[in-house]
Amino acid sequence: MTPPGFDIRVDDVSGPAVLALLQEHLQSVVLYSPPESVHALNVEELRAPDVTFFSAWQGAGLMGCGALKQLDAEHGEIKSMRTRSAQLRRGVAAALLEHILAVAHERGYTRVSLETGSMEAFSPARALYARFGFQDCGPFADYVEDPNSIFMTRTVDVLR
Repeated sequence: MTPPGFDIRVDDVSGPAVLALLQEHLQSVVLYSPPESVHALNVEELRAPDVTFFSAWQGAGLMGCGALKQLDAEHGEIKSMRTRSAQLRRGVAAALLEHILAVAHERGYTRVSLETGSMEAFSPARALYARFGFQDCGPFADYVEDPNSIFMTRTVDVLR
């Protein structure tokens, strides 16, 4: 399930490297999004029973993270996708996304959705999601229409 070179594991969101990466993630989101459009989960929310948090490692080095939140029995949401700045363009996010989609498939989800920013800073993330078959959609779960957000979804009945 995990591409060679990466160890992707369920994480308890407590290690210093993971906490530092999440802080970087939150700072980045706040930098580009107005407060009312920030939908990133905080550490306690990432530890909730309906969220599975994953960390990606190469040897002893943290490469990135991502989470899968259960919205209902058939629908999951991708949250907190982040690659360490020094590891960009090395396949970390793609490996995490592939892993999360495989977990969603194992759980019997028929759909996985996500919210990301509409600003230029988020265009690499949107391109990644599009490469994995995500398509634009309307707001889902508790989201509302927001010019600062792009909502995307895909089915998980067939993996790439």
